[in-house]
Amino acid sequence: MARSLVLSLDGQEFPVSLVKVDREKLYGEIEIEAFDEKGNEASLKVLAADGKTLIDKGGTGLTVVDEDGTSISRSELSVVDEDGELIEPVPSSFSQTNVLRSASADDYLAQIVKSVYVLQPADGTDLDYLQTHLDGEQIYTFPFSYRGGLEYDSAYVIGAEKNAFMIIGKTAAFQYVRLNQAATLDAVQEEEISADEIEFDVLT
Repeated sequence: MARSLVLSLDGQEFPVSLVKVDREKLYGEIEIEAFDEKGNEASLKVLAADGKTLIDKGGTGLTVVDEDGTSISRSELSVVDEDGELIEPVPSSFSQTNVLRSASADDYLAQIVKSVYVLQPADGTDLDYLQTHLDGEQIYTFPFSYRGGLEYDSAYVIGAEKNAFMIIGKTAAFQYVRLNQAATLDAVQEEEISADEIEFDVLT
């Protein structure tokens, strides 16, 4: 059974279940199949470093090694910031009550969206109180992490006409300029190379 996410507004708690809105459900999906000249279905393989050996699916793996090349467990690793200080992981939002606070439309529109969920009542409760505020064009936000991790995403709760949605994303970083003001780019100007200077034999 799916876990319930507990939202809180004005002291009232609303356990909800999340139904993810996938792109395939909105736009459909396309599946590409490849066949050789004999009609046999093609499969993806990995070419080994020797340039001759083909490795089938499931024949490779990843491991973490230390400076001496010894394999170590991921549980032995620690995450630090640029100053070398340990970063405390954040808990999953499903393990706590998430208090909703008001947000502006500008805050919501500044998000780079990662996921969209439909909110449905769980544990026999209803969302009438929350839905009344959403129908009044209120927008709410709270920090969200699905499984826990290094940092929270931003969750925005919106809705209208008895529909409630949760939008997960990150705040975009925009560079604003005034009229007739040029934006600056942190890039090194590369020298132009003419076609006569290109050795095409090294490209083949």
